[in-house]
Parts: sequence; C-alpha cells; structure tokens
Amino acid sequence: MYEGGKTKRLKRELGLLDIFCIASGAMISSGLFVLPGLAFAKTGPAILISYVIASLLVIPAMLSKAELSTAMPKAGGTFFFIDRSMGPMMGTIGGFAAWFSLAFKSAFALVGIGVFAILLNPGFTEIQMKIIAVFFCLLFTAINIRGTKHTGKTQVAIVLGLLSLLIFYIIAGVFFIEPSNFTNFAPYGYGSIFSTAGLIFISFGGLTKVCSVAEECKKPGRNIPLGMFLAWGIISLIYIFVLFITIGVSNPLQLSTSLTPISLGADGIPFLAGFGGMIMAIAAILAFISTANAGILAASRDPMAMGKDQLIPDSFAKISKRGTPTFSILFTSAFMILVILFLDIESLVKTASLLKILLFIFVILSLIIMRESKIRHYRPKFKSPFYPWVQIAGIFGLVFLIFEMGLIPMFIVGFFILFGFLWYWFYARDKIWREYSLLHVFERVTGKKTSTFMTDEELREILIERDDITEKRFEEIIKKSEIIDIDKILHPKKLAHLISHKLSEKLNIDEKKLYKILRRKERDSNIIIHPGVAILSHTIKGRDKFEILLIRSKKGLIISDDVDPINAFVLIVTSPDLKNFYHHSLMWFVQIADKTDFKEEWLNAKDSEELRDIILSSWRKRKTF
Repeated sequence: MYEGGKTKRLKRELGLLDIFCIASGAMISSGLFVLPGLAFAKTGPAILISYVIASLLVIPAMLSKAELSTAMPKAGGTFFFIDRSMGPMMGTIGGFAAWFSLAFKSAFALVGIGVFAILLNPGFTEIQMKIIAVFFCLLFTAINIRGTKHTGKTQVAIVLGLLSLLIFYIIAGVFFIEPSNFTNFAPYGYGSIFSTAGLIFISFGGLTKVCSVAEECKKPGRNIPLGMFLAWGIISLIYIFVLFITIGVSNPLQLSTSLTPISLGADGIPFLAGFGGMIMAIAAILAFISTANAGILAASRDPMAMGKDQLIPDSFAKISKRGTPTFSILFTSAFMILVILFLDIESLVKTASLLKILLFIFVILSLIIMRESKIRHYRPKFKSPFYPWVQIAGIFGLVFLIFEMGLIPMFIVGFFILFGFLWYWFYARDKIWREYSLLHVFERVTGKKTSTFMTDEELREILIERDDITEKRFEEIIKKSEIIDIDKILHPKKLAHLISHKLSEKLNIDEKKLYKILRRKERDSNIIIHPGVAILSHTIKGRDKFEILLIRSKKGLIISDDVDPINAFVLIVTSPDLKNFYHHSLMWFVQIADKTDFKEEWLNAKDSEELRDIILSSWRKRKTF
C-alpha cells in the first residue's frame, strides 16, 4: 500500500465487539428477511433443517479461516490465503470470486432496503426503490471512506438494535405457535432440504468476511476467532428461533409467496397485528443496512490486496490520509450501483451463494497446504481442532451442495473462474512471480528443492507486525527491566527467591508461586549462548505478560557442573501469546553476546545503569538479521 512512495499500514481500530458486529451484521440480511419465503416454497417447514445443515457446513471453513487469519492477519483475507498457499493464478481467481460474491450480496442487501421501504410507504415504485438503494450505497461509501473506526461504530449500533428487535419478536411469538403448521414437515421430500441448504448458504457466507479486515483488528489472534465463533453461535440460534416462530404463526400459503416473511410473521402475532410487520420492516432495513455497510468495508479490501500484489492496477492499493483504500471503495461501490440498477439480483444471490461455497473449499485447501508445507514461520495463534478430519468432511459436504444447486449457477461460476484465469494469464502473469506454500509441499513429496525462503520470510514479517515485534518495544522493555548485581556466590535457591521478589508484582503472580515455577523449570530452560553468558526462559499462564531481568555475577553463577560459571545472566518470562516476541528477543540477545568485548565490559561496569547501557549500546550496534 503506497501513498507518495511511502508504505502505509491500515490502522488497527477494530475491537472484539466491532468484529462480532461486523460478522453478525454480514449474516443477518437476505438469509433471514427475504430468502425464508422462497425456501419455504421449495421445502416447507423442513427449511429449519436446511438452515441447520448450512450452519454446520460453514464450521470447517470458519475454523480454517480463523487459523489462517491469526497466522496471516492481512487485508484481503480470503484472497491473501489462497494466493500465498496456491499461488497467484489461484489467488487471482479467488480474489475476483470473493470480490464479486461480496459485492453481489451487498447490492442485494441494498435493494432489500428498497423492498422493505415499500412496506413503510406502498406508494414507492420500482425505480424509486432502486434510487433508495443507490442512496444508501453512496451513504455507506462515504462512511467507509471517512474511516474504518466510524464503520465499526456504525455497525455496532445497527447490530445491537437489530438483535434487540429480533429477540423481542421471538419472545412475543413463542406463545402463539400453531403446531399444525409443522405437521406436513417435508412436503417436497428430503432431497429438497439439501438443495435449499445450498440456496440459503449465502446466509452464513458473511460470517467469515470479517477476515478481510484482519489487518485492522486489535489483537487479531484473539479477537478474530472469538468474534467469529460468537457470531456463528448466536446468529445461528437467532435464525432457527426466528424461523420457528415465523412458520408457527404464519399462514403457510402466504408464507410460501412472501418476500417479507418476518413481517408477515409479526402480523400473525395477535397483539402485534397492525404494527408488528412495521416493526420487523424496520428490523429488516437495519439488517440490510448492516450487511451493505459491512459488505462495502470487506469487499473493497479484496481489490486493495490484489492491487498491492500487482494482480490488478496498483491504484486499488493506495491508502488515503484517513487510512482507507479510497479508490478501491469507490470502484466497488460503483460496481454495486450498476448491479442495483441493471441486473436481476435474485439470480445473482444464488450465484453469490455458489461462489461462496467455492471460496470456502479454496480456503479449506489453503489451510491444508499451509499446514503440510511445514513452513517455519507459519505460527497461527489459533489452531483448527480435529485437523484434518474437519477439513476433509467440510470439502465433501460443500461439493455435495454444489451438485445439488443445478447447472445454471455452476455455469456462471465456471465463467468467473475462466475470467480470473484469463485476467491472470494476460495481465498479471508477466508482472509477478511469487513463491507459495504449495511449492514446499511438492518439495516434501518429491524430495527436490525448487523454492527459496521467500515465503517463510514474508510470514516472518507478518508475525513481526502481528505481534508488534518492534525494536522500539524491545528497547523500552530493556529500559524498564529489573537488574540484579551480585558480588558474592549465591545459592540457586536464594537467587530464585530474589528473582521472584523482583518480578512477582510486575507479572501479577504470587511470589511463592513464581518461586515454585522458577525452581521447577530451571533445568529445562537454560540456554547457553556464549561462554559466561546464559539465558533462562519461562512460559507462564496469562496474556500480555513479558518481562526481562538482567543479572551480573562477578564471581559467576554455577548452574551446572558441566558449564563454566555464568557472569551475564538474562531471565525472560513470557505468556504463550508473546512467544514470537520472545524468539526475536532471544535472537537479539544472541547478537549482543556475540560482541567480542561484551563479557569484559559487563564485568567492568560501575553500576546497574551502566549495565543497562551496555546491553542497549551492544544491541544498537548488532548485525542486522
């Protein structure tokens, strides 16, 4: 990302609540407020099972994207994962598919605002409905250009209001369920359940789009997986309960022809009759607003990432002074306006659903390739459980859904794949060559070395950015670190007591407990890096805990009969989430100890501050790595 020749990073402004609301808001839209009527006409009350199947089939992709996002929290999400695992050709195809599917879904959400606006004002014409959709598209474009922080705040307010209305709907309707509405549960056979699951799969497709803004998340290793899991669990339950109420209180014939099923259900609740439909129309508009808002935010990051990687013109990668990809946002919004004005949105929703299924298959394959490549710096903070069985089951389930959806959507998706391939072949192929993880898998299988360390180096740089592994951070820790200067021989137990006393308050750990940890692990944790110099490291429970303690012993500390006395002793205590920062700190201390006169300077230092200055000056003069 460039502006005036200078590299710029996107700002990390999105917290856990923002992540949850972006993921939730992207899910609750057409899948709940429009598609249930169409799905009911094809499946009957068994659409409840269709939604459960779709919810379960999204789990493998969700787990895979959660892991990939914590290993590579980069803008573009799906595109970046596919590109770095399977190469730029597949990255181009996946990037276009992700971009178009999100744009189509978001455009449909904007049209949905116009559809429900007709409920509020029956006098609106179709042209006026589309004008309303275009107006909201322009509005959200302006919000996104202004900054991600404003987008996140807008999303939080919308989603919390929407969830409140839906919970009210569930509570109000539960007392008026007609059991007879469920008697003919699957009137069109159980085969229709699976085809309908494919139709409504797009309802859950927005769940993982939050990965597209991973680069803008605070603590992505924690907030992205947790935000997605919370959104998946809560919204899946909301879907099932709302549909159960809607089927139970609505006339089946009216429901099967309705494009506003939840409003129809609200009017079927006796004490809400007359104004319940209006309330749910407001909820629907909030849902479509949240989807469109989040959709522009996420969809614009795909072309931005592709532009950064030179797969499309680099204008898409430019970042404005506000820290947003302005051109990418404008182009995506312009494309959505064209879709709103000229295309048949309903058929495109089904295509978007199939594109999303295809992308999920690519993402699952990406995870398998990244795992099996054994690249050293692939270090996700979250690891998908039950690998690879969850991923294999997910691929088979998603492929089954594709064949249940019919030929026309498959032909359209085939067109997108062909377009992506031709674009790469004629535009990007000669502009870029990049290593990818699949090459490392081939090496493991064939035993022939064909790659270098470019992929591993890129992942290392991502880890540095992800974990805030900066030289300034290391320098600040050294400036504040405790220093112990020992001028006599000290028994290891007394030293452990002294260290526990110095660090217990900083680490917020009981002094006696810390002493036991130090004594229990000291044999396994000694790392000798130079004659007379040693590091002792410990991993403790918790988060964001990292302390360095420096010790000088003029007479030398005896840690083993096989090792010379130690004069310079470094203790590093870290929590598991900062392991990567620990590895870089360890590397820096190795470089410090390699200085030829380090030990002599260390022993001759006058006081603690001079000891600290020796560490800092030696570190600043170290060889770059």
